[in-house]
Amino acid sequence: MSRGATARLFAAADLPEDVRELISAWAREGATAMGEGAWVRVLDPALLHVTLCFLGSRPVGELDALAAALAAATGPAPELSLGAPLWLPPRRARALAVAVHDEDGELGRLQARVQRALAGAGGWEPEDRRFRAHVTAARIRGGHAPSAEARARLPATPSLQFAAASVTLYRSWLGPRGASYEAIERWTLTPA
Repeated sequence: MSRGATARLFAAADLPEDVRELISAWAREGATAMGEGAWVRVLDPALLHVTLCFLGSRPVGELDALAAALAAATGPAPELSLGAPLWLPPRRARALAVAVHDEDGELGRLQARVQRALAGAGGWEPEDRRFRAHVTAARIRGGHAPSAEARARLPATPSLQFAAASVTLYRSWLGPRGASYEAIERWTLTPA
């Protein structure tokens, strides 16, 4: 890579495979029930995660420092559950997501530790907005927004409780068919 090479990066809490599969199946069922199959692109289960920090484009030379900082920030595996469907952003939805809840606040504490550690590892400055835990399950194509009637046909989200499996530093590759993610480094979370 050239001296000025950058990588589009984010840190995420990974979900167990069976949870990713169920969320993806729910999104496929929802796209069909809403009659929005042509406008909704359901994400591959392997892409589903809870973003803890989006770093944007960072110099490739920072990867080692960011990975070391992230390793030091991991801790107990948060116990999570799925909440209601979310349309993000709410006014001009471009994504269908599922809210993620953590009753004991461990996910919020993990996110805060990760954000502080990554900010301290380089020139990255976190966004000044509240952390909203969610899993993006589908993207809305071409600026099409499902109608209120279509949204009302969306099935209830699966009732699931699970622990986050790991934290991963990902590189995001953008392409004409959407993003793909490359795991730079992964840390298994310890059971609570």
